[in-house]
Amino acid sequence: MIREIVDIDENKCNGCGVCIPNCHEGALQLIDGKARLISELMCDGLGACLGLCPEGAITIELREADEYDEVLVFQQMIPKGRNTLVAHLKPLKEHSEFVFLKQAVGYLKIHATEIPFSVDEAISEVHTTKSEVSGGVEGGCPGSKEVRIEPKNLRFVPATNANSEAPSALRQWPIQMHLINPASATFQGTDLLLAADCVAFSLGNFHAKHLSEKSLVIACPKLDQGKEIYVEKIRRLIDEAQVNTITVMMMEVPCCGGLSQLVHMAASQASRKVPVKEIIVSIKGEILSEKWV
Repeated sequence: MIREIVDIDENKCNGCGVCIPNCHEGALQLIDGKARLISELMCDGLGACLGLCPEGAITIELREADEYDEVLVFQQMIPKGRNTLVAHLKPLKEHSEFVFLKQAVGYLKIHATEIPFSVDEAISEVHTTKSEVSGGVEGGCPGSKEVRIEPKNLRFVPATNANSEAPSALRQWPIQMHLINPASATFQGTDLLLAADCVAFSLGNFHAKHLSEKSLVIACPKLDQGKEIYVEKIRRLIDEAQVNTITVMMMEVPCCGGLSQLVHMAASQASRKVPVKEIIVSIKGEILSEKWV
């Protein structure tokens, strides 16, 4: 897969930290007086930090990237020191990347005698609740932080009047395709609802009838960029999260059919099969068709 990744010229970086708050994914931190990319996994390559560096130290590198390899990334980070390694591990824990976290901790323990700092102290620091390694400057967007939600039981919801709020069936956050993490425990073994952005605004009973007891991902096949990333994320939801079913909800407009195409492309690349249902919604809020494909 070809990806755009932030590249930092440490010779130019003066450690001003201007770029840190503008990295929405929390991939940059100020460590040992330099801006560091602590996780390629978290970097979306959009370059929000790009034009803010007064020294021109940040560029976007377009390159072929193999499937993420935590051990390889860890080997590359060791020369940068203990603080960089710890700062890399914390987002793995915070974003429920437990498989990668286990690989990294395992590597630390196996190579403890070769690493020039206390492995036990580093691991202990990863499990603290507040970052102490970024010089007081922390990146990360609250809007992309993973949250598990316990929805109310919608089976016997009484009729509501115009002034009352209908209960939500949302089970997790975030929900936008670019922000979700397919390896998150919130998707493991669930029934997945993949909905076009406009669907929920068209259907008055979207939560009670269609979202209840499902995990949710939303996307717009017409306006969103990086759809090849969407295909890979859907494939991972099938293969790694092992979702039970996928329900694709699309509007009747022709461009919305691209959402179905993304799912079929991902399913053709996946190693396991999963039942897929397609639901077409009219702009007037009616279900036009509903079928398993």
